[in-house]
Amino acid sequence: MRAMVVRDPGAPDHLRLEEVPMPPLRSNDVRIRVEACGVCFHDVVTRNGVMRRGVRMPLIPGHEVSGIVESVGPAVRHFKPGDRVCTAQRRHICGACRFCRSGRETSCDEREFLGDADLNGGYAEYVCVGDDNVVHVPEGVALDEAAIVSCAIGTELNAIRDVAQVRPGDRVLISGAGGGLGVHGLQLARGSGAYVYAVTTSPDKAERLRALGAHEVIICARGEDFSPMIRESTRGEGVDVVIDNVGSVLFEPTRKSLGMGGRWIFVGQLTGDFVRLNPAQLFMRDISIKSVKSTSRNQLQDSLELVKQGLVKPVISDVLPLEHAAIAHAAVESGQSFGRMLLKPGLSV
Repeated sequence: MRAMVVRDPGAPDHLRLEEVPMPPLRSNDVRIRVEACGVCFHDVVTRNGVMRRGVRMPLIPGHEVSGIVESVGPAVRHFKPGDRVCTAQRRHICGACRFCRSGRETSCDEREFLGDADLNGGYAEYVCVGDDNVVHVPEGVALDEAAIVSCAIGTELNAIRDVAQVRPGDRVLISGAGGGLGVHGLQLARGSGAYVYAVTTSPDKAERLRALGAHEVIICARGEDFSPMIRESTRGEGVDVVIDNVGSVLFEPTRKSLGMGGRWIFVGQLTGDFVRLNPAQLFMRDISIKSVKSTSRNQLQDSLELVKQGLVKPVISDVLPLEHAAIAHAAVESGQSFGRMLLKPGLSV
């Protein structure tokens, strides 16, 4: 099969089209003919070497997959060839630990992130995924849209609904608002009844962010302190919740934007940089820091239902053939893309 392979860390041109063997089908696996795969910043930091935990090269990147079931392993009961499906971000979970049994499989000790190791990721014609990490795509949801639901929508649903527990009237700041996570986070926050601040480095994205539901758009250069604008807008009180899709680059302005009792939810980290922190800057204002790292199957199914009902609109900025993965990576890494970009193995160059 054709696939985009990374054999050693580096620039986007380290993504190379190769002919590789079909991924082996394990007992609980579903083999999927890939219709579309989203391009996430996680793919970028895996490719360029910033992400090292759990990464084994050579690898085929990609964890946002939709497609048609081609075949199933002998232990699979709920999927059959021809089914329309999409995946969670994982290739495997144990299904039996205390996390898996309580809907928290994102913390399973055996979890394998899809596309982080070996030649079995979504930038390919076929991918094999454990059946615990596959769901049916409901009628009325296009496969292109379904590809990005787990990561770009489900992770933000996890952060906004389940971890931050955003309530009507909360003031919510979404950083990296023009990216694949941010554009869906602001829709979810707005749908939760929050007053939404969208932070972006791109003036060109401002009107589109307002159209998606942002009440106010804060435009700032990368690393610029935007907290004075937040403080002015909130009459000095700060925001109740930050959905942090950027990480250490915006650590200080984000901290200074939070109000008393603020909830700071880490979702993304775009660089390998560390931060310095005086804990008193947090506990004197009763600020809590939590994080999310992916999407459970229940959250994925809830996100698909939101898309089916038209309550969240998947934002896809461009659709490219598989061979143009390096172009997509360059656009995502530079911040030029709005929402998600898709790779499609069946699309002609």
